[in-house]
Amino acid sequence: MLIKDKIGTSLNYYLIAFDANGKERANNGELISQKVLETLSKPEKPITDVFLMSHGWQGDIPAAKDQYDRWIAAMAKNQADIEKMKQVRPGFNPLLIGLHWPSKPWGDEDLSAVSPDKTIVSFDTTDDSQEELVEQYAHRIADTETTREALRTIFAAAGEYDVAPYTLPSEVREAYEVLIKEASLSSEAEDADAWSENESLNLDPESVYEATLTEENEDVSFGIGDSVKSAGDAFLNIPRLLSFWKMKDRARKIGQTSGFNLLNRLQQVTDNTVRFHLMGHSFGCIFVSATVAGTQHNKLTRPVNSLVLIQGALSLWSFCSNVPHRKNIPGYFRSIISDRKVTGPIVTTQSQYDKAVKNAYPMAGTLGIFGGQDIDFDPNTEKTYPGVGGIGFYGIQGDGLEVINDEKGMLTLQESYNFEPGKIYNLESSKYIVVPPSPTSNSGSLQESHQDECDGIATNQ
Repeated sequence: MLIKDKIGTSLNYYLIAFDANGKERANNGELISQKVLETLSKPEKPITDVFLMSHGWQGDIPAAKDQYDRWIAAMAKNQADIEKMKQVRPGFNPLLIGLHWPSKPWGDEDLSAVSPDKTIVSFDTTDDSQEELVEQYAHRIADTETTREALRTIFAAAGEYDVAPYTLPSEVREAYEVLIKEASLSSEAEDADAWSENESLNLDPESVYEATLTEENEDVSFGIGDSVKSAGDAFLNIPRLLSFWKMKDRARKIGQTSGFNLLNRLQQVTDNTVRFHLMGHSFGCIFVSATVAGTQHNKLTRPVNSLVLIQGALSLWSFCSNVPHRKNIPGYFRSIISDRKVTGPIVTTQSQYDKAVKNAYPMAGTLGIFGGQDIDFDPNTEKTYPGVGGIGFYGIQGDGLEVINDEKGMLTLQESYNFEPGKIYNLESSKYIVVPPSPTSNSGSLQESHQDECDGIATNQ
């Protein structure tokens, strides 16, 4: 919302925030996008390059500000890179835009309503905290009374058990089925059918619950890095997965509408010499990809100049001409390649330490959240790549692509890349994208480690 102009660096940025429906939020009665358009229109100090950035798993505007502050502060420290840009591109004058969209699929706040006996959350049906949880999950899954009733059933059942039962109670299973149906019905937008083919919602409650009970490694937990300790925690896994899927869907919908419209307006007030670069992290990779792709009925004023996907939480097959095991269905963002919507390079990063993309994403696929129960998702089989996997671990793969899986991976500050237009570069980045130790755990949470890893890229590049 506010323009950030005092973050202690030579680089400043504008923060443009959208609500859950994709409407830009006004700041003191004015839209920041209008300020950006005015800045781009000033002839006295012309902008040469526009950078649009999208965060991934963030819950609110303060969190987005904090992450953008850290990213841009790290970038500004690399003065040598900035000076090199000025040499290569005389008059280099960048304009940076941080984009915010409500995007927290699940988080610690959902489990922090501590009851008097110190359990993880109160499931007492008379406790106000339960109704707060119902409202939180309803807004994330489907904002209907039917959804709320199903959630109340789940929370009420959780209060009847001290530990998770060996079999899924029938009333909880029925409530799950209601939630899945409501979530599916609420996913309506242009190209929604094509999206569901690539990122389908096909959860099997029994399979999810069975996997929940057999989890031994916290890295593949559907929670926040903690092992299942209660019935409540076990019963919440389906709502968490639905929240996960809905946030992916929200990234797509807001990106291909509000994000696209913003980018198009920025291009319309600039000439062809101004270059546009987009970068996303995690779900933000879906947001910026959707911004560039648009829909089948709209088109940008001109292609963008580069696209960078940091630890992308979207399918490795998103850009290919034929998704394996999907009956000749192209990747959802195939048009970016086929219509040359990016004239320069597309760059992705991978890290073996990204637990969220490495384990949670394909684990969800195995259980059916991405469809196709007949697919073997085991990455250790003879197939080079699994049926389901995130770009942040496998890179962009598939038919109809010019992909370079560079063995050198991410380089040091002293080295240079020789990126070529129209090619896709998957950079192995485990040397730089690492999991910082959590102050309360030896391994950290899925969400914290996935978010913090992105800071390493800004610091090292």
